[in-house]
Amino acid sequence: MTVIDDKSAGAVPRWRLIGPGLVVAATGVGAADLVATMIAGSKYGYALLWAVVLGCLMKVVLVEGAGRYSLATGRTIYEGWSSLGRWTHAYFGPYLIIWGFVYGAAAMSGTGLAAHALLPVLSVKAWGIIAGIFGLALVWTGRYGLFEKALSIMVLLMFISMVAAAALTVPNLPDLAAGLVPRIPDGSLLNILSVAGGVGGTITLAAYGYWLREKGWATPAFMRVMRIDNSVAYVVTGIFVVSTLIVGAELLYSAGIAVDTGDKGMLDIGNVLEDRYGPAAGTIFLIGFLSAALSSLVGVWHGVSLMFADFAGHVRKAPEDAPERLAGGIWYRTYILWLTFPPIIALFLDQPVYLILAYGVLGALFMPFLAITLLWILNTDRVPREWRNRIYSNVVMGLCALVFLALAVHQVRVVITGAF
Repeated sequence: MTVIDDKSAGAVPRWRLIGPGLVVAATGVGAADLVATMIAGSKYGYALLWAVVLGCLMKVVLVEGAGRYSLATGRTIYEGWSSLGRWTHAYFGPYLIIWGFVYGAAAMSGTGLAAHALLPVLSVKAWGIIAGIFGLALVWTGRYGLFEKALSIMVLLMFISMVAAAALTVPNLPDLAAGLVPRIPDGSLLNILSVAGGVGGTITLAAYGYWLREKGWATPAFMRVMRIDNSVAYVVTGIFVVSTLIVGAELLYSAGIAVDTGDKGMLDIGNVLEDRYGPAAGTIFLIGFLSAALSSLVGVWHGVSLMFADFAGHVRKAPEDAPERLAGGIWYRTYILWLTFPPIIALFLDQPVYLILAYGVLGALFMPFLAITLLWILNTDRVPREWRNRIYSNVVMGLCALVFLALAVHQVRVVITGAF
């Protein structure tokens, strides 16, 4: 970890300091999120554009809260959760273990699907395994600088490909502007919740504080820089996700074309682009699809491994600066191995019902858990008074908690119904 001197922080050009926010945003926006946004565009045109913007604003506030806690206290978000009681251990530990196994398989499968579509010389499973091992090799040493540069390249490819796809469709600007006015078309409530909640909304939001630490931003002196970083990252993400809605509205809605859900929906969209605008358009889009899938995989391999190392070290009562709680330590590398190799088995086998059930329920509860615990932590003496929540933060975090609770209830119902 490289620490930038507090006094010199303000002297460094701001654009050079942007990094962890883009990492957390890119990691959280996966192919499935993009498909959900495109499907919303294909069903309702631009009517849900306002929900995309709302989703970005909600994530800005949540990520800022996680970063503010870390900078104001010098503690990790897990230490903040632990201060609320040992019940957080009982939730977070099993969640990380189950989530890591199921996510590892899903991430490798999705990345393999994109790579196979571009280069069908290998199977989806073979490309998925290569992607998992690539992620392991890239983050194994825990070097944040290398990791951030790699993610930045992937974000650039994602951004260029999606904005180019949106530009090809020649968006209807008056309709686009009208979509900023909030309205709820018949039958769209679930789509609204999914779009607002899915703009980069995963466990990686909570990893932001860890990436700040790895960047060297570790004191309140970096508070303004952190806020600039976070805001710029979600402006970029907002443009990116709005572009996906444009593709859905102009390419699919106008032609009445339906696409599959999940990662396969991205292939459908690539095929539509290729049919309408030629092979180059489809290829560029698939490169963006691969970049989105791979950036999420690599981001989780790094960020969630940091969270697991902190959790394991904390439970073992290791000091905050103990190597086992940091990047490159024993628990960090153990979790990377857990994300990579056991899930390879799941690529060849059906996942057991009870595992899918636990994954679905625990995963659905995480975003409400994050919003509610941030409200709790950031309004108490766990944070110095000057860095506690203002009214605006409390209102938006409260809105986040309500949206994510509604999504959680729906997701749990779907998981349980599907399992039984």
